[in-house]
Amino acid sequence: MSAVGIGGVFFRATDAEALLDWYRTHLGLVADDGFQWMQEAGPTVFMPFSRDTEHFAADRQWMINFRVRDLDGLVSALRDAGISVTTDPAWDSPETGRFARIQDPEGNPVELWEPPASAG
Repeated sequence: MSAVGIGGVFFRATDAEALLDWYRTHLGLVADDGFQWMQEAGPTVFMPFSRDTEHFAADRQWMINFRVRDLDGLVSALRDAGISVTTDPAWDSPETGRFARIQDPEGNPVELWEPPASAG
């Protein structure tokens, strides 16, 4: 027996409804019923990092990564909405794809990942 996928991501929020709405508005993550999001099939990386990683802020225990299509379009829309987006060409490669990072309104780190066409 083994796990067959991620069944949910659960975390605490100061204003859960506002944060859910932010994810719905800017990343399209939550369906109209407010609970389920039917994601597209594709790769999911499950990877613990060492305690001293610099991949995300030291005061955070986790970072969620979302697979996206059209990273450039999403980055543009996020910036138009006043959301700070960080990109770095050093993060990108033909083997792994392209990346951008944002924070949700409660400071949680979010990575956006456009996998290479062959991964998906």
